[in-house]
Amino acid sequence: MRMSVWNKTIAFIMVLIMLAACLAGCGSTGGTGGSGKSESQEKMDPSSVSKELTYTESMPLDYASQFSVDYYEGGYALISIADKDHFLLVPEGKEAPGDLASGIVVIRQPVKNIYLVASAVMDMFASFDGIDALAFTGTEAKNWYIEKARQAMEEGKLKYAGKYSAPDYEMIISGKCGLAIENTMIYHTPEVKEQLEKFGIPVLVDNSSYEENPLGRCEWVKLYGLISGYKEAAEEAFAAQEEEFNQIKDSEKSGKKVAFFYITTDGQANVRKSTDYIAKMINMAGGEYIFSDLGADDDSASSTMSMTMEEFYAAAVDADYLIYNSTIEGDLEGLDDMLALNKMLEKFKAVKEGHVYCTTKNLYQSSMELGTIIADIYHMLHDENDQLTYLYKLE
Repeated sequence: MRMSVWNKTIAFIMVLIMLAACLAGCGSTGGTGGSGKSESQEKMDPSSVSKELTYTESMPLDYASQFSVDYYEGGYALISIADKDHFLLVPEGKEAPGDLASGIVVIRQPVKNIYLVASAVMDMFASFDGIDALAFTGTEAKNWYIEKARQAMEEGKLKYAGKYSAPDYEMIISGKCGLAIENTMIYHTPEVKEQLEKFGIPVLVDNSSYEENPLGRCEWVKLYGLISGYKEAAEEAFAAQEEEFNQIKDSEKSGKKVAFFYITTDGQANVRKSTDYIAKMINMAGGEYIFSDLGADDDSASSTMSMTMEEFYAAAVDADYLIYNSTIEGDLEGLDDMLALNKMLEKFKAVKEGHVYCTTKNLYQSSMELGTIIADIYHMLHDENDQLTYLYKLE
């Protein structure tokens, strides 16, 4: 039997609707991609977690925006990471609610035998003497500049359990790991995260590197203090860094221009984008980052970029201060070591005036010293070299 013209028209319209829905589904990422950022992030309503829990208050945060904590009666706490990953911290001796909202992962206290892969978090645990909550790490002993971490590994209290992409599952499982703390690189190997979760190990992805304010990075220490049972000590550790910054935050701008860089193995200058936390700390210390607009419109995850020495010379030759980043290739012993990397550096104003500094190798692992580092830059700009901790002058 032949279809009528009307029936054919209806069928054609239905096909078009189905095709449009299919294309829309293909265009949606449905995930976070490699950066760990979510395109659409909405804060979870504390009252929607469970009817069995009564919300009381939220953790006060002054700088951090990439995590939040909501407290409930009985010692329960909802942890939200970038408003997309949610965890319920369940106090020792208590059970998770039976009607817990979908998608919320349970972390049971006391949290022991943590597998810490996010190296920036180690200094936070060290700051409140919480390394005993850790059992495994994704960094080998020789690569730690944090003395407490290195010592714990030498004493066998902390074991290397493989990097983020190749963990030693047998070691982690037999060691009764209670939590894995990863950095956003885990999104490049999602199968590892899934496997850990299949073994019943909650996986929390540290997003502190996405904080706009450098002190926001430090404030993540409050989260790790809460999880591991060192809440008050962690708050004290953060307050100490905030005080370091408060001592210089109201100072007048120096007007001094600062370049932060290192020379790559192929002879290029690697610099920080203007949105990077190093650039922001220079500005917070009263200086002026020389590349004020570099990468401002770049949405890529990388915080650095390389340029030819000719390009670097054109932009930074008149910088008042040079800071050489030694964390990549190692410490420089003196000014001659830096000049040997490229003779063009001899022509820079900062070199001629003796305003060249170098970072110590432990700069990047010192995530709980950002207030001190900002103060260091301030002291550098005022030639107060006897007060430096993470910078030293190249003579």
